[in-house]
Amino acid sequence: MTPLEMTPLLADGALQFAFEKATTEGKVTIGTLVVVSLFSWTVILTKARQLWIARREAKKFFTVYRATRDPLELARKNADFEGAPAYELYVAGADELDYHLKNHAVTIKGEQRVSTASFESVKVALERTASQQALALEKGMIVLSTAVAGGPFIGLLGTVWGVMETFSGIAKANSASLTTMAPGVAGALIATVVGLLVAIPAMFAYNFMVTSIRAITQELDAFATEFATSIEHVYVDNRPLGEEINEANKALADQLTQSNVALGDRIVGALQGANLAGRVN
Repeated sequence: MTPLEMTPLLADGALQFAFEKATTEGKVTIGTLVVVSLFSWTVILTKARQLWIARREAKKFFTVYRATRDPLELARKNADFEGAPAYELYVAGADELDYHLKNHAVTIKGEQRVSTASFESVKVALERTASQQALALEKGMIVLSTAVAGGPFIGLLGTVWGVMETFSGIAKANSASLTTMAPGVAGALIATVVGLLVAIPAMFAYNFMVTSIRAITQELDAFATEFATSIEHVYVDNRPLGEEINEANKALADQLTQSNVALGDRIVGALQGANLAGRVN
C-alpha cells in the first residue's frame, strides 16, 4: 500500500469510523481531551517564546554587563534588556543600592559607600527578585504536567467505559460475533488514542522546558552572587572596625575643634562689643 493510499485510511477510515462508533461518554471524553490539548499547546507556544526571549536577552545582557567595571553603569545608562530574568534581578539590586547611596551613604575619602547593614538589604532584594523570576519562568508548567499525567488516564477512562458499554450491548443482544464487537471496541479505543496524542507532545515539551528553566534559574542564582560580590567590592564600607573607630574619633575631634573655634569667635565678638559699648558710655 502506498503512502497516498494510507493517508485516507488513517484520516478518513479508521479514526473517522471509530469516532462515529464511539458512545456519548466516549465523545465527551474526547471533547475533554481536546480542551486539555488546547490549553497544553497554548502553554507550549507561550512558554517556548518566553524562554527563547529570556535566553537571547540574557546573553546580550551578560555580554554588556561583564564589559563594565562599575556595577551601576548600566543602570545609569538606562540600558534595557526586557525579558531577561538576570536583567530584572540587576535592576532590583541597582535600585536598592541607589536608594541607600542617596539616603544612608557613608563618605570615605570623598567617595560614597554603603554600610554592611545597607548591603544586607541589597542582598535581600536580589534574593527576592531571583525567587520571583523563577516563579515567573515556572508559571503554566502545571498545565503541561497535568496533560502528561492526566491525558492517558482520561483516555483510558473513555476506553474502559466504551468497552463496558459494548459488552453490555452484546450481552443484551445475545450475540458475541466479532462483527458485533468490533465497532464498539474501535469506538472505545479512540479515546485512548486521543489521550496519548495529548500527552506525548506535552511530555516532550515539559521535559525540554523544565531543563531550560532549571538552567536559567541556576544562571540567575550565579549572577546574583556575582552582582552582590561586585557591589561589595565597589560600594560597601569594608574597613576594619579599628579604622572605623579612628576615623569616627577624628571626625568627632574635627567637629569639636570647629565648634570650639566658632565658640571662641563668638566670645571674642561679644567682648569686643562690650568694650565698644563701654567706651561709648
